[in-house]
Amino acid sequence: MSSFQVLIIRAIIGVVIALFITRAFFGRINPGYVAGLAIILVGLAYFAEYLRGRKGR
Repeated sequence: MSSFQVLIIRAIIGVVIALFITRAFFGRINPGYVAGLAIILVGLAYFAEYLRGRKGR
């Protein structure tokens, strides 16, 4: 699987999870909150992958 496909999959999953979290904590879906939270979630996924790869060396 190419790195672009991985990015797309992580972005979709990040948006879906951000929708659920935003709805749970704020009671309504605000596109700004969803976008910001999705960016943070995808960034954390890449950071976790970096840490996992660094530990394996």
